[in-house]
Amino acid sequence: MYHGSGARPGRGDIPARRRRPALIALTALSVVSSLAALLLVTAPSVQAATLFADDFADGDSVGWSKSGGNWSVLNDGTSAYRQNNLNSELARAFAGSTGWTDYSLQARVRPLAFDGTARYVGIGARTAGSTEFYRLALLNTNQVQLQAVSGSLITVIGSAARTVNTGTWYTLRIDVAGSRISGYLDGALVGSGDDRSIAAGRISLQTFHATATFDDVLVSDTVPTPPTTAGPSTTAPSTTAPTSTLPPVPPGSGAKQMEKLNRGLVSVRSGSGNFVSWRLLGTDPAGVGFNLYRGGTKVNPSVITGATNFFDSGAAAGSTYTVRPVLGGVEYAATESALQLPAGYLDVPLQIPPGGTTPDGVAYTYSANDASVGDVDGDGQYEIFVKWDPSNSKDNSQSGYTGNVYVDAYRLNGTRLWRIDLGSNIRAGAHYTQFQVYDYSGDGRAEIAMKTADGTVSGTGQVIGSATADHRNSAGYVLAGAEYLTMFNGLTGAALSTVNYVPARGTVSSWGDSYGNRVDRFLAGTAYLDGTRPSLIMARGYYTRSVVTAWDFRNGSLTQRWVFDSNVSGSQYTGQGAHSLSVADVDSDGRQEIIYGAMAIDDNGSPLWTTGLGHGDALHVGDFNTGRAGLEVYMPSENTSGPDSWMADARTGQVLWSKANCACDNGRGVAGDIYAGSAGAEAWSSADPTLFSATGGALGRRPGSTNFLLWWDGDPLRELLDGTHVDKYGTSADTRLLTGSGVASNNGTKATPALAGDILGDWREEVVWRTSDSSALRIYSTSATTTTRIHTLAHDPQYRVALAWQNTAYNQPPHPSFPIGDGMSTPPVPNVYTP
Repeated sequence: MYHGSGARPGRGDIPARRRRPALIALTALSVVSSLAALLLVTAPSVQAATLFADDFADGDSVGWSKSGGNWSVLNDGTSAYRQNNLNSELARAFAGSTGWTDYSLQARVRPLAFDGTARYVGIGARTAGSTEFYRLALLNTNQVQLQAVSGSLITVIGSAARTVNTGTWYTLRIDVAGSRISGYLDGALVGSGDDRSIAAGRISLQTFHATATFDDVLVSDTVPTPPTTAGPSTTAPSTTAPTSTLPPVPPGSGAKQMEKLNRGLVSVRSGSGNFVSWRLLGTDPAGVGFNLYRGGTKVNPSVITGATNFFDSGAAAGSTYTVRPVLGGVEYAATESALQLPAGYLDVPLQIPPGGTTPDGVAYTYSANDASVGDVDGDGQYEIFVKWDPSNSKDNSQSGYTGNVYVDAYRLNGTRLWRIDLGSNIRAGAHYTQFQVYDYSGDGRAEIAMKTADGTVSGTGQVIGSATADHRNSAGYVLAGAEYLTMFNGLTGAALSTVNYVPARGTVSSWGDSYGNRVDRFLAGTAYLDGTRPSLIMARGYYTRSVVTAWDFRNGSLTQRWVFDSNVSGSQYTGQGAHSLSVADVDSDGRQEIIYGAMAIDDNGSPLWTTGLGHGDALHVGDFNTGRAGLEVYMPSENTSGPDSWMADARTGQVLWSKANCACDNGRGVAGDIYAGSAGAEAWSSADPTLFSATGGALGRRPGSTNFLLWWDGDPLRELLDGTHVDKYGTSADTRLLTGSGVASNNGTKATPALAGDILGDWREEVVWRTSDSSALRIYSTSATTTTRIHTLAHDPQYRVALAWQNTAYNQPPHPSFPIGDGMSTPPVPNVYTP
């Protein structure tokens, strides 16, 4: 050991020890030896006075005090200091003076073994006690962290990803100068920030459930100039707040690409306080907890390890909130500030397109219609996409001209990013334009895809096809001319790739009529066909011929993956489609299938099964019967010669139960767990006054609505969404929970929201309605506390693709791949990764 002669202000003397000549030369004379060359990048300058140095060459540990662990100096020729107790939680070795303030500590450290995960070895500066110091730690989660430790609170000042191998030497350095704390690993900056919590203290060597060897400990009294060696780092701003983000869980085999979402933090004013909720991400490590801050004040008395919500009683309206993850006692960087919902909703201002007049002199105006979400810039916050329908939009069975269809993208603050004009050759109506928003390219930013035609104008002014062609006939139908599929940039609206729409319309009458109804029945979706990355699904026809085409968007181009055609696969697949589709991994092979009404298409485009029960208006796929393995399909039917509704095994298509024929067009049906008195989900339809169990047994009265679903209150049962209100099912009557203010539903008697799903806050769902004048989209979020902890549903692949296809034709609510309801089991952890 070595200490400099002559005490300096704020530094106490320590006993002198001998050290290796090479290292003495490095610190007191000049960099002249091979060892000095090794340490050149991280060593203090020659003008610095050496306060302490120990290379353990004398074979003892004089000058060191120990707490915990099994410390000894090796006498096998290596002359290093080893902590050899793998089970020790707080193994510490201390040296130096409690009066030391500003200095640089450097040591070589070699991890030998770790007992479990989130274990570390490291060095400490300004060690004021066994649990108060600044620490630079090598974690066996392949991270190095610069931490401020005070008791059980660990604040991460900076971190960097670094493979941490046992048996490998690493050079660690901590500089403490006033409030500035900096850490370096092998000469690369790990992090630097301001912290005033610890003013002075000794140095320390540390392990936590680990064994390690330490050598060449060096303390100098002048903090050196930071090295220029580059390396990955996370640098803190001038604040005591942590700046390192929580490291994600490494993805498992077969992980699916998913959005890198932020916490979606929202604050909803409720009574005399604020209800705050946030996302538990699918990439979060097990056991992660959270601290919630109002301004700079933590409001939760202990780490929140349950449901990701908190009611801040007595807090002022407009209070700002952030949330910080906590794992293994380490508090990580704060989130973005919460979105404020002072009236229970957030308005996203819209820019209404100007109206117009059709060729036959009919005036029209615009209303906001279906919506979707996607992160177009990779910041973790969803943007919102909305389709504008003219007041003269048509069902396919109705003749007449329509105004153009527009699609816009907005930030949540109302900034419009772009507007796409689909032009006069795309007719307006529920069955014509199905748009899909998803990150198809895998770059962490969403694209948007839709059917286009001659005269479509992109968000940057590009014209697709002919700018002057008008293919409308005198009845307003578009039965001739080019048809395209275009992938647009989600941020700019620019056209990225355009291909011919598959299938082409061909002979109009071959689809079931000659006037243009059935030929233009389109559906769209998104599916993980390869088990890892999303593909685009575009379809045409379901009353007779059904054609489904899968596309990949890779490296800037759309390429066809496969085509399913009922004309090729067999007549048993004719007429089985619905006014919507669903997507799920029905055979548990990690790849998703397309449930196309009463039939299913495998991930490779081959037919999987058909019930033969024909077309229907509604479709639900989920784990409805918790007493049997796998998923189920529930569907009401228009088939007047068959059952009015049925539930089938989603893997095989075997009908599990059905209800007697009503000799009617049973246009509505829903499945979801709304009643705690029966295991699994319930199902009901407009043709029968009875609520049925997941096994088909009669339970009691049918709910007051047969439309949409929404997780809204604090229990895991689902609520009823219809028109502009949300109700709770009861055996004798429904209870109103929410009535939207100044809003309107979409799609006529379908009375659907613009969008419903988990897009903010915890796992409960938001409902998005247009305001009555279409000047805004109004996003309602719950203020009910819950004790149920579930990952954001947006990181469940089945649920996330359902958000994408929700706008397709007759909108349907999303269902996750696992059951949520009364008596539910712990949900599975999503196996996902983020670009």
